[in-house]
This record gives sequence, structure tokens and C-alpha cells, in this order.
Amino acid sequence: MLLGVSIVICCYNSAQRLPVTLAHLAAQQVKEKLLWEVIVVDNASTDTTSQVALELWPPDAPASLRVICEPELGLSHARYRGLAEAKYEIVSFVDDDNWVCPEWVQLVAEIMSDNPDVGACGGVSEAVCEIEPPEWFEEYRASFAVGDQGEEAGDVTFTRGYLWGAGLTIRKAVWLHLVNNGFRLVNEDRKGTSLSSGGDGELCFAMRLAGWRLWYEPRLRLYHFLPASRLQWSYLRRLHRGGGASSVGLEPYFWAFHPSPMTLKERLRQTWQWQTLALLKAMLFRSGKLLSLWYSGQAYDREVLLIEGQIGRLAQLLRRRKAYNLAFRELRSPSWRHTNVYYKLDLS
Repeated sequence: MLLGVSIVICCYNSAQRLPVTLAHLAAQQVKEKLLWEVIVVDNASTDTTSQVALELWPPDAPASLRVICEPELGLSHARYRGLAEAKYEIVSFVDDDNWVCPEWVQLVAEIMSDNPDVGACGGVSEAVCEIEPPEWFEEYRASFAVGDQGEEAGDVTFTRGYLWGAGLTIRKAVWLHLVNNGFRLVNEDRKGTSLSSGGDGELCFAMRLAGWRLWYEPRLRLYHFLPASRLQWSYLRRLHRGGGASSVGLEPYFWAFHPSPMTLKERLRQTWQWQTLALLKAMLFRSGKLLSLWYSGQAYDREVLLIEGQIGRLAQLLRRRKAYNLAFRELRSPSWRHTNVYYKLDLS
């Protein structure tokens, strides 16, 4: 028997993006016995997001649509609300600029029903660009959640190790197990126009620590619409700065997979002091490039992106200096963690 599916669309001022997204959902090819729904979470929008969603959903659509208002701004808050409101066991997060394939709902139901030890699954994302993409886009398409997430269909728990948030489908029971046993996201995802990130990766790491598998299915295909404003060098720089910041919250998870006992040096590397000094040393070697960073304009330069990541990481280390060391200790034995979930990571 197939599990029911709740499609959750987290929206912030999405009135212009929603029409095509909803049209693809309304055109889903679903077998009659499969129960599913669409939930639009209006996350403190100041436009007509809620009105557009209700007006555009066809009365003869194969599933119901509900609009839920979440007043606290931030993608993480919107996802929490969507999970709380979802009626069904499978929750699939479809962004407001994701146009899913006609088989999306049917496929996620089959994948998660047939693989009861899979906590989350994801698929392939293809870019639809409003303008001709810049020369650097193909190299950095993963920064925009575009491309494959594996070489072939199957388990990616210990290969890729995470799935991006665009089209991320999770098992609600896993989420409830985590939060009911004290799990809380450290990384802050998109908040209004802020490009903070890392919540999807953190959730995947937590699922793995709890003993669940991650699954990649290339038949799950979506188009990811990218407006001209996102296809700018300045936007890519901001993405990398946000990625550098998110690495601070994700790092304790990397070490949590490390088999015990650890050496003294490895334990020292888990401290805020060690990480900050190591980062400052690395940035010192690039001081010349750092000084010219603000004068680079729109010039394409890989090293500039590396520096942006370092700046974001340093700023976040300074913000989290009191909580950083504690996070490592807390992840050694949280109540939601499965025993003996270890494997060696290259942390050099």
C-alpha cells in the first residue's frame, strides 16, 4: 500500500513564481488510490501569495490545496510549519520556482513506500534560465541546486551524503522522532532576501546519524527557474559567503561520523580556537587578493569565491564562538542518534 504524500511549497513573496509551479502540480499523473495534498506555506509575504495560490488552484485538481500562514520569517520556520500541518507520511518540499515532472507525486510515494529504511530522497534538477547563463554557470550549477545528485539510482548515504532542499522528500515519522528527542536545526536557511543556507544538509546528516538512508532517483525530475537577478557574479559571491557560514554549523556533524577514540590533535581541531586560527592563517596567505576583493567588480575569479566562503565562515565562527565547542559534545550522543553510525571522513 502506498503512503500518502503532502507537497509543501514554502513561499516568501511568491505571487509571480507560483502560477507555473502550481500548474505542474495540478497536472500530476497519480493513480486513484494514492492520497495526496498541496500545502502552500505563506511565510510572512507582503504580496498576494496566498490569494494567488487559492485562485489558481483548479477546482477539479486531483488533490486539495491549503494555504497556511507562518508569520515568523525564514525558510526553516516555514518548513517546520509545513511538516506540522502535513496530513500524510511523505512530505515533499517543492520550492516556488520548481516545476516538477508529471510523475513526481507517484514516484515519491513508490520510492518511500518500497524502501522503509530511507529517510529522504531527491532527484535531478534542470535549470531554466530567464537570460543566457554566464560562462561560469556550468561550473557552479550545484550552487544553484542544479544537476544530478548521484551517478545512478540508489543509496547515496555514504557517497554524496546529503540531498539539496529543492525537491527534498522526507519521511515525516523520521522528522518527528528527531524533534521529539531534542533535535533542533543549527543552520538558518533562507530568511527573506538573506542567502543563509545549510538546513537541508544538516537535516540529511541528522537522519544519517539516526540510522536512516538517503536515496537518489533520477526519474524524479524538476525544472528550476532562475531569474536574471540570480545569474549574476555578485549573487554567486553571496551564495559562497552564505555557504562558508553554513559550514560552521555542519562541521560538528562531519566529526560525529568519526569513529572513537580520537587522537588529541583531532580533539583540538574540534575547538573554536583551532578553527579560527587555522582560518585566519589561510586568509593571511591570500591577503593581497583579499585587499583587491572589493575592487574586482563583476570579474570572474575562482579565488574570489574561495575568499567569500572564508569571510562567511569567519563571521559565523565569531558569532558562534560560545556554542561551537558545545555542538561537538552534544552530537556525540544525542538521544535521537542511532548507535554505531560511523565512518571515516577526510577532514584534512
